[in-house]
Amino acid sequence: MSIEKLKHIVEAALLAAGRPLRVEDIMALFEDSGDAPDRKAVREALSALADDWEGRALELVEVSSGFRLQVRKDYSLWMGRLWAERPPRYSRALMETLALVAYRQPITRGEIEDVRGVSVSTNIVRTLLEREWIRVVGHREVPGRPALFGTTATFLNDFNLKALDELPPLAEIRDLDSIPDDLFAEGPALSLVPPAPADEESAADASDMSDPRVDRGGAGNAVPDQIGGAGDEETEEAEATAD
Repeated sequence: MSIEKLKHIVEAALLAAGRPLRVEDIMALFEDSGDAPDRKAVREALSALADDWEGRALELVEVSSGFRLQVRKDYSLWMGRLWAERPPRYSRALMETLALVAYRQPITRGEIEDVRGVSVSTNIVRTLLEREWIRVVGHREVPGRPALFGTTATFLNDFNLKALDELPPLAEIRDLDSIPDDLFAEGPALSLVPPAPADEESAADASDMSDPRVDRGGAGNAVPDQIGGAGDEETEEAEATAD
């Protein structure tokens, strides 16, 4: 099979699937076929397809769950008018909580409160769980066995990340006031900040799984001692989402 034909099949599959496709998913399309492509051919087709869409309204991106075609964020202002329902708006408190989970996972609710200096409302945790940006990955082996939270594949997909090591350096997200109230105002897959390679220290922290008190969980990452401020006030309703 020629790369050109394979490219067209891959393009059709990405448009029809409505979800990211892995290389394995694409190869599975050719099961029981006499001219099934190998992994190298699929990747060549994906690369050629990305070149075809260069400079156009759609782009081919690779996220945690695979490859997908999506509208470039430059056109999100117009695309947002296709839906009458307004996108959810997320509070500073919610974004600070999510940042702590992303950079210091696995982490308990109490540890988040220790860093932020304020209590974390149940509504914030519930919103992050319902949005499928975080999940319970285990329990801390201390009295009470509090739940440990970590990020999900949905988190990576929604923020255009392939892996946690693509999170931006902490120095770039210290000021969460720079995040727009409407998180998805610039598109359905907007990063908190433009992704940048993690520095060596962050990468080393990400691979540290030596905490003996964790029975099951992800990597632990260093975070600033204080992301939030003790003066922040949180309520059950207003701090998670706002209309």
